[in-house]
Amino acid sequence: MPSLGISVAEGTIVEWRKSVGEDVAYEEPICDISTDKIESELPAPEAGRLVEILVDVGETVDAGTPIAVIAVDRPASVPAPIDPAALDGAAVEPDEQPAERGSGRESLYSPVVSRLAAEHDIDLKTIRGTGRDGRVRKQDVLAAIESNGRPHRTAYEPPAPVSLSRLRQAIGENTKRSLDTAATVTSWIDVDFSRVELVRRRLGTTALPVVGAATVATLADFPDLNAWLDVHDYIRHETVNLGIAVAIGAAGVLVPVIREAEQLDVVELSRRIRDLATRARSGDLVPDDMRDGTFTLTNPGQFGTMMATPVIIQPQVAILDVEAIVRRPTVVVDPSGEERIAIAPMCVLGLSWDHRALDGVLAAQFLGALRKRLESLEEPA
Repeated sequence: MPSLGISVAEGTIVEWRKSVGEDVAYEEPICDISTDKIESELPAPEAGRLVEILVDVGETVDAGTPIAVIAVDRPASVPAPIDPAALDGAAVEPDEQPAERGSGRESLYSPVVSRLAAEHDIDLKTIRGTGRDGRVRKQDVLAAIESNGRPHRTAYEPPAPVSLSRLRQAIGENTKRSLDTAATVTSWIDVDFSRVELVRRRLGTTALPVVGAATVATLADFPDLNAWLDVHDYIRHETVNLGIAVAIGAAGVLVPVIREAEQLDVVELSRRIRDLATRARSGDLVPDDMRDGTFTLTNPGQFGTMMATPVIIQPQVAILDVEAIVRRPTVVVDPSGEERIAIAPMCVLGLSWDHRALDGVLAAQFLGALRKRLESLEEPA
């Protein structure tokens, strides 16, 4: 089998144009070869007679594997010059009967077969070949290696299948259903978290309840996002039942709900988030803790991510993604109105929303209003 390029490691015989016993002329096509990149003719490297076909039509072998034997028409006393390129993969023997395969005589083995046998100390004469006329193939050597208790370790053996947990199955079904149902679009906005960081340090909380309280307040001005869409039934909610995505390790994510979040300040919201997260990770949530969410916050940024496309929890129409808070250069306006470049804690907020119920203008307006609220938070007393 000739080498047809650096990245081509094997080829398949498509058709033999010559039969055993037929004469062949120099560079006359003797077969067609197909690879994953090209299909081409293989010219005879010498004039002579095709005395043996080693690889059948449809069989795939490695580059460098002999595929046929040609008896060369020339006096035995006159050595012919050898062109290495012309002999690429083709075995050429003097005008005599070919050696019997699988017999006690000397056999012709492919480079791959010879290399495997040498690597694993296998005597090829002891192997019964399954190829044409008893030719020893790569598969025969691998079988011998296995039977000798020395498994061939280059072949990939996939691990035994493991069933997904019931939670993972539920997550998969729900997220797939959401993607199949909602016309999901995600919009992002960059927010300076300088004021958020100041407030959360003064109150002794994380950034999430600060963002959560600002989000709930902003939803009061954008009630179309605090809503459900069930087929054609669009329902706006007067209260915000705020879902909080909680990672529970490799098992997955749960989304418990804080009801009437608009009635809570940052400190109380922080306490509720901690309580739900603790009970979620300890397995102490009850079904009522997971019901009736109207808008959801997810916070993968705590693990360092910069941007995501969260999946909407049906039948809600939007979900807000809070990413990592990263200090980086940005343009700020000082009290005198002058612009300057400063290092500030920046965060990307991503809003996934359902285009069946909302439009991009409304999503952008909501994100803009939320950014303004977060960047102008007042210090707590």
